[in-house]
Amino acid sequence: MIKPGLVSITFRELTPRALIDLTVEAGLQGLEWGGDVHVPPGEFQTAQEVARMCQDVGLGVYSYGSYYQLGQSRGEGPDFAVVLETARNLGTDMIRVWAGRVGSAQADSVHRDRIVSEAREIADLSAKAGVYISFEFHGGTLTDTAESALRLVEEVGRDNVFTYWQPPLNADFKEKKRSLCTILPHLSNVHVFHWTSDQESLLRWPLQDGIQQWREYIDIIKTTGREHALMLEYVKDDSPMQFLQDAETLKRNLIT
Repeated sequence: MIKPGLVSITFRELTPRALIDLTVEAGLQGLEWGGDVHVPPGEFQTAQEVARMCQDVGLGVYSYGSYYQLGQSRGEGPDFAVVLETARNLGTDMIRVWAGRVGSAQADSVHRDRIVSEAREIADLSAKAGVYISFEFHGGTLTDTAESALRLVEEVGRDNVFTYWQPPLNADFKEKKRSLCTILPHLSNVHVFHWTSDQESLLRWPLQDGIQQWREYIDIIKTTGREHALMLEYVKDDSPMQFLQDAETLKRNLIT
């Protein structure tokens, strides 16, 4: 089952109430709430209020987009137990975390072992609360390639550990599909956008411009038989109007 939604950090300047209203207007089904602005870790009352507002209008809370970085956040910021409790107050059973700050090509065995060990710890703590852990699929981390992400999930070896996916930049369409297929057995949610890049800049485009590619990604994702949230993340010109257009594209051409 595919559930369309929004990543709240797409519009960091909006309040949770405004984001909820915009999501309802777009006809989407839920949100991932970011932990940097909208629902900071430890602000349990805020998390409860956001959860209530979502429930009142029938929106799901697909995940807590934390900025907890394995190998870094411990000792630098809120303890993971605080992140977990925030997610529970938010009413979600999924926490997105980052697999360190070192890319897979640069990481030595000591760094990788440290990330794996801490991932097991937070996964075991989360499992007691019925919560899943999902890695951000992103450059500059141990999930910067599909192969490294797959290896990481399998090394952690916990049933409640998954990975997100988003189209990797600087890869052709064939490679992007291969990337998705590689991690498919451990896929949780997907960040949806249509971007291109050159040597100097990142360019955002209407989702409609990437419709053919996304139709093929969706066909691949549907083969898991599991539930996945596909959430719009960032839009051209940071425009709410563009977001509404992208949401229509997602619903009309990709979900149905």
